[in-house]
Amino acid sequence: MNILNTYLKKILDLITENRKLLNIESDIDIDGAIIEIPPLEFNFDLSTNVALILAKKTKQPPIKLAESIKKIIKENLDDFSAIEVARPGFINFRFTPKIYQKLILNILKSNDKYGSNNKNERYNIEFVSANPTGPMHVGHSRGAVFGDVLANLLIFNGNTVVKEYYINDYGNQIVNFTESVFFRLREIKFKEKFIKKENLYPGDYVIDIAKKILLEFPEIDLEDYKKNFTTLSKEALRHSMNLIKNDLKALGISHDNFISEKTLVEKNLVEKSVQYLKDKNFVAEGYLSPPKGEENKDWKKTKRLIFKSTLFGDDTDRALQKNDGSWTYFANDIAYHFDKSSRNYNYLINVLGADHTGYIKRITAATKALSDNKTILICKICQLVKLFKNGQPYKMSKRTGDFISVRELLNEVNKDSIRFMMLNRSNDVELDFDFDKVLEKTRENPIFYVQYCYARISSLFRTLKINTNDSFEIDEKNFLLNQPELNLFRKIIDWPKVIETSANKLEPHRIPFYLYELATLFHSYWSKGNDDPKYKFIVNEKIKNKNTLLIIKLVSLTIKNGMKILGVNLPAKM
Repeated sequence: MNILNTYLKKILDLITENRKLLNIESDIDIDGAIIEIPPLEFNFDLSTNVALILAKKTKQPPIKLAESIKKIIKENLDDFSAIEVARPGFINFRFTPKIYQKLILNILKSNDKYGSNNKNERYNIEFVSANPTGPMHVGHSRGAVFGDVLANLLIFNGNTVVKEYYINDYGNQIVNFTESVFFRLREIKFKEKFIKKENLYPGDYVIDIAKKILLEFPEIDLEDYKKNFTTLSKEALRHSMNLIKNDLKALGISHDNFISEKTLVEKNLVEKSVQYLKDKNFVAEGYLSPPKGEENKDWKKTKRLIFKSTLFGDDTDRALQKNDGSWTYFANDIAYHFDKSSRNYNYLINVLGADHTGYIKRITAATKALSDNKTILICKICQLVKLFKNGQPYKMSKRTGDFISVRELLNEVNKDSIRFMMLNRSNDVELDFDFDKVLEKTRENPIFYVQYCYARISSLFRTLKINTNDSFEIDEKNFLLNQPELNLFRKIIDWPKVIETSANKLEPHRIPFYLYELATLFHSYWSKGNDDPKYKFIVNEKIKNKNTLLIIKLVSLTIKNGMKILGVNLPAKM
């Protein structure tokens, strides 16, 4: 139930029906016209820029056009108690008491669906996809939370979403990881010193994995590394993925699918996807120029299969084979997206780390080629997270090797704080995560402030001995909202628009921003009651105004829906 869209359509329909009266030609579109909630100081429920948009296209004075539109609306809609024109040509509206009542009842009826715009698209969101060579680090946690909340947001908005993890279990990093586990096994069993060798994984978590393998396979043959590589690799990866899955679970995240790169390779999906592109004439044998900055003496000109990526908007064509003829990582990634494209999604979303920006054009081009431009791939980059404690950068432990693990983060702050604060800024800018701020019990800590708002409302309902699941009645005869209640109501009717914009732009960070602003309005109203008796909610343990209770219930309902999308708990007491 998006009130803003509903009234925008009504107004645009009236303008279309009265084009001649407004001196508007029939072929003029009104793109860019919106209805929004005006700033608090204007004290109106809705505002539209439609007259400003039309004035530019019809060369009419915006104020004069706005007055004409105002007259037409007044004659045809009785939903407003006041309509005013404000410079330079905005039209502002205030609802009648009857409409306030109708909207409140409709929101209450919508309950846990309030805000949903009932879309019906199919999404695949691939996120985290950390190399299975150790536990998750803090950078992964931002992408993990972003992907999970984005999925929740799209599901809440009526879409079907599959959450997917792509396991990079093929290639040199797996060989290096398996060898690291092998040397740790020998270190434990034969008291050998761990070999310091380039590309090995030195973290103590590798020792834990080795210990677990020895417990399950005490008689494992550690004399011939190559002979036992397959078994050893399989077990090392299983334990490493368990570490990652446990980290994800601790963050409140679960995936629907785990897709193995190795399995795709073994099913010959790389060859099949490349052949598909060959048949379309998008792959051919050829030569690539040396990479920029590469000295000629280090560059070997080799004939290889090349994807014509520039046909689909990339800056350069891309190699599918290495110098030795084996497939590049990009070729394997094409196979994965070939698989995803075959599953009939409307949209594929890849949530990537900050170091993958340069990869977007080539994989987007590949997806276009693989799906005949039918599947839309959208890549979202999550920038770096900087941790601070006591005003200083947070130092990593030696246990994980060279990064701060998600477990270390969870030892400092709880899951709810991490999820909320990881979305406290847009994904495309760096995020400062301050442990001290997250632990504060002040309005400077956004998650505390929102949770405290819900807890205050819960305490109010407990005082009144009211079950929030009971039906709420409107006092129609004495219906009146004071200014703080009007401010809250206007913020609440903006919620579906926030959901729509967040979902359309794939920007879930708008949700915590909105919730913080709503909570701030409520706390402000609560404080007014402490300063001025006329704003007090309860007198002698009874609600002073039934309509106040309705507005407070709407605040509670909206915060509950928003925090559910974020995957954050709402304590009834704090």
